[in-house]
Amino acid sequence: MPRRLILLSSFEFMEERLLGQRIVVSALNFGSQTASYTPLMPVSFSISASDYHTEGEPFRIVSSGLPDLKGETVLDKRSFAQTSLELEQIRQLLVNEPRGHADMYGGFITEPNDSGADFGVLFWHGDGYSTACGHGTIALGAWAVESGLVASSDDSTTPVTIDVPSGRVRAVVTKSGGQITRITFQNVLSHTVATAVNLTLDDGREVKVDIAYGGANYAILEASQLGLSVEPEHLDELIRLGREIKWALNNSAEAQSQGDSRLNGIYGTIFFDRLQATESTIHDRNVTIYADGRVDRSPCGSGTAARIAQLHHLGQMGPDTLLMHDSIVVTRFEGRIATSPAPSAEHGVVPEISGNSWLMAESSFILSDSDPLPSGFSLR
Repeated sequence: MPRRLILLSSFEFMEERLLGQRIVVSALNFGSQTASYTPLMPVSFSISASDYHTEGEPFRIVSSGLPDLKGETVLDKRSFAQTSLELEQIRQLLVNEPRGHADMYGGFITEPNDSGADFGVLFWHGDGYSTACGHGTIALGAWAVESGLVASSDDSTTPVTIDVPSGRVRAVVTKSGGQITRITFQNVLSHTVATAVNLTLDDGREVKVDIAYGGANYAILEASQLGLSVEPEHLDELIRLGREIKWALNNSAEAQSQGDSRLNGIYGTIFFDRLQATESTIHDRNVTIYADGRVDRSPCGSGTAARIAQLHHLGQMGPDTLLMHDSIVVTRFEGRIATSPAPSAEHGVVPEISGNSWLMAESSFILSDSDPLPSGFSLR
């Protein structure tokens, strides 16, 4: 039987539910009225999670209590997760309000592709599952060491190898006096897909956009092209334009160039301000609007990798150049080009990105069978 949901004020309620193999998003405008609501899975359960933040961006890690994730590789497991009703219930429970929020991010721990990695992960957010997540990789490095999954000592440099949907990445966790002081991850091979793509916006303005891959495809442009800067007071407009640019380019030929079609499309739009540039250092501030209007509070790890690939392609960044990549909340990742494998114009570069992540909470999230909002809700 449908549940009854009482809404006391007028707002837009977004419900995301699975119908067969397809996720359907419906928007319902309610006033002060009673509406029917059918949960995905009207069952009770509890699931534990570790909450980290990486330079301001949340990452919720679930390592147990999950249904069997079928698939030979982590990318296959992602495809399975996108059609799993049971896993969709858990994702929605953890990402939606009241347990999460519109820009929540997290990961489900999986088996690795093979014995060469310590574990695998499925990255998730408010709109589904992503192929890459750099801030999540940094958080997972911290979690693996702090949980004891990967052994370390009080003063050590410890590698953590992780299989993600876009490939294999490695986080190196540096500890001093028992405290994590820095985490550097080496990303998948990253490259520029296209430069100076002409795009006419809905309001008639024309912009030029570069597209680069850092585990996912990103559209990249300087905010000044739109008369904006990467500041909190411009965030609403950056979200609106970021969504528009992403969807305008998502099905373009340039966004369909990855070898595996599951890696195609545009994942997000990166707006940047150039703050300073010297022969050895580039200092930018950026914000990434990912998925369908979600905001990355960190400088965005896979987005930073895409920026490094773009800057290398444009001749602005070499192996001796440091990218200081600030976020909209003025936290920072530092990025370099790995010297091995050697960067090339044909194949791209392997970015190395440094930051840190902090444990915020260890929680048990509970769903009661009497809860009228088993899948939560999103107001944005």
